[in-house]
Amino acid sequence: MQSTSRFEASASLQLHALISDLRWRLQMLERDIADEERNARNDDPGSPTYSMLALTLRARRDNLRTSIAMLEGRVERTAAQVPQAA
Repeated sequence: MQSTSRFEASASLQLHALISDLRWRLQMLERDIADEERNARNDDPGSPTYSMLALTLRARRDNLRTSIAMLEGRVERTAAQVPQAA
């Protein structure tokens, strides 16, 4: 049985905390996008009159989603490498 080092445990906890924080920020962006679309009275990103702020927020949201997916993949790979205790 291989024990998990303090560094590995700490890194794992930090990754989970980071993912949690990014998810919270993602929710904030979703609300900000909805608010901006409501204020602009336009929720069609393909429209020429769609809010530039909403477009920028959507790009940030998409980047956060990508980052979260990459970090979750790292957590899964790390968990797969560490043998589970019986």
